Amino acid sequence: MTRVGLYPGTFDPIHNGHTDIIGRAVKLVDKLVIGVAINAGKGPLFELEERVSILREATQHLNDRAEIVVQPFEGLLMHYAREIGAQVIVRGLRAVADFEYEFQMTAMNQQLDREVETVFLMADPRHQAISSKLVKEIAVLGGDISKFVSPTIKDALMAKVGRG
Repeated sequence: MTRVGLYPGTFDPIHNGHTDIIGRAVKLVDKLVIGVAINAGKGPLFELEERVSILREATQHLNDRAEIVVQPFEGLLMHYAREIGAQVIVRGLRAVADFEYEFQMTAMNQQLDREVETVFLMADPRHQAISSKLVKEIAVLGGDISKFVSPTIKDALMAKVGRG
């Protein structure tokens, strides 16, 4: 039986914390679906197609560990998890605030489908402070984001915010 994991997120943009979680998640599953959320309410800086393309490029070196599929999704996470046959949802935790939110989400998701487990991976201490929102804010204000994202993402983000 193929163990399918789902790592959902907006990934606007993908940062080193995301890639660390992905690199560790592929050790736990045979197939990892990276679900790129269509969430217009969050007002993403990168278009959906850009985020999907960037994630495919950023994860292609991991395909020898597990099959990686990057695709957009919209709607309820648990519906999407069922649709792709995921047994596991992978979530990264950075701090206590993340835990409180994720704890609540996991409890609700369990009420929707008890067959899908949520697995939490603690952020590497080097990446605990990183968030897409803060990376974008630093970029907009002309700060150095090279510690937080890959060189490719840095160039793309700086171009998006008019600093490239």
